Order: sequence, then C-alpha cells, then structure tokens
Amino acid sequence: QVQLVESGGGLVQAGGSLRLSCLASTRTFSGYVMGWFRQAPGKEREFVAAIGWSHRLYYADSVKGRFTISRDNAKNTVYLQMNSLKPEDTAVYFCAADPSYSGTMVKEYDYWGQGTQVTVSS
Repeated sequence: QVQLVESGGGLVQAGGSLRLSCLASTRTFSGYVMGWFRQAPGKEREFVAAIGWSHRLYYADSVKGRFTISRDNAKNTVYLQMNSLKPEDTAVYFCAADPSYSGTMVKEYDYWGQGTQVTVSS
C-alpha cells in the first residue's frame, strides 16, 4: 500500500507559477511510475504528466512547454512545476502511483492522493 500526500496548491494570477509536491510513503518509491492528474468542476479527471522509473517523461499536449514533472527518489517526492498558468488550469490536482503502468489512463493507476486545489484567476 502506498499513501500519497499532495501539497503546494493555492490561488495564483494568470501567468504565475506554482510548484506541487507529492510525498509517497513507500520504501520502493523508485520502482513506481508517478503521475499528476487534474479534475475541474463538472469534468472528468485528466492526465497531466508522468515520470517513469528511468525518468522518462510524458505530458499532456495542453501543458507541454509550461509544466515540468520531476522526482527526487531520495525524498520519495514527485514535483510538478507549473509556469505560465492559465485560468483553464484551475482544477484539483491529484498525484498517482503505479508499479507497472507508465501511461496516461486514469483507471490504470493503483494509488491516489487526496488532491490539492489550484485556482488561477484571470
């Protein structure tokens, strides 16, 4: 069982930046694919970014060039640096983990955090 705790959300003006963090409670953090997803009110949860065991990176087209995912295996933490934020980035952001799946599908990730709210004002 892996527990994930997100932090770093908040209110920011359009064009601003935020860095989200996700701390994982597992001794084998380096063996998990880590992903970030988001869910806006009335919409389905969607993929944002993922980082694999070998630090291979995946991004949704909507965030490429603005968001950067990274991980620090020594700290059991995955980050999402979000720059040039837009009002349409407003959502609850979730951290997810999986020991074998390295993709974009919500249903394939086994472990989820509770989410952190990101609100971008125009």
